[in-house]
Amino acid sequence: MKKNALRIINQLHLDTDAERRRLVAGLRAADASVEPKYFYDSQGCVLYGAICQLDEYYPTRTERAIFEANRQTIADVIGRAGTFIDLGAGDCEKARAWLPYLDAKRYVAVDIAGPTVAGALGNMAPDFPDVELIGLVTDFAHSLSMPAELLSDKVTLFYPGSSIGNFAPAAATRFLAQMRDITAPSGGGLLIGVDSKKQKAKLDAAYDDALGVTAAFNLNALRHINRIIGTDFVISQWQHRGYYHEAMGRIEMHLESRAEQTVHIDGVARNFAKGEKIHSENSYKYHREDFDALLREAGFTNIECWTDPASAFWVFYAK
Repeated sequence: MKKNALRIINQLHLDTDAERRRLVAGLRAADASVEPKYFYDSQGCVLYGAICQLDEYYPTRTERAIFEANRQTIADVIGRAGTFIDLGAGDCEKARAWLPYLDAKRYVAVDIAGPTVAGALGNMAPDFPDVELIGLVTDFAHSLSMPAELLSDKVTLFYPGSSIGNFAPAAATRFLAQMRDITAPSGGGLLIGVDSKKQKAKLDAAYDDALGVTAAFNLNALRHINRIIGTDFVISQWQHRGYYHEAMGRIEMHLESRAEQTVHIDGVARNFAKGEKIHSENSYKYHREDFDALLREAGFTNIECWTDPASAFWVFYAK
């Protein structure tokens, strides 16, 4: 096989009945909730891309600035990347900037959104003729399972954007341990972005922007759910709530009912009171020493960290 032949491996073999039952149960629960993956239909992916461009949403540009200021130093620490696995790859732009520095022979873009990844890899192919480009379509938040054929070289995992914050700390530790198990046998490591704890006002603004893009992103989950399981959420009857919960050390995103209303969920009426919320996402923030401790608990022992002048964001490399 020619190295640059683009391949898509689909591991998204969902038990659709079980997925539906879990979604329905979460919406019907007394404390209603929905998993963040329901943000990411095609419209949600576009909206997330727009969020990353907002003035208020500092994580993307701050992480990028850390990468740009320290790219060669970080690359020297990583060494030859071998197989570079990009978790939550999306449009693959963050990884694209790293490939020329890391001597990667294989790039694996991992995401639940197969068409997005396929399009991004197609755009990358002419610029990286000597790199094997593979898209792995899977829901890695539930199980980080990699085909053995992709782990035949030194493995470097890339998990930017502070997406690790979507996991509660105990779950984050378990997920990090899975990453350690994937990278350790080959002598590889994990390059990961982590958002820091900071002033509540700055965090609140990042998740409730003035233009309402984050609100549209959150509300789009209801539109997506209507389409996939036939609920009858009236989008205009809901509003976005996003704020930093200081005691929990996390951003919380909710969908709040604007009025008393009834929604039919899998054929069963579910009443929502005015002000009642559906919890749609958490994003945990960390002091440097706290995330370092999580990495060590997960089994990493060699850890380096880079940050920006304001210590607003951390980039760790751990092995």
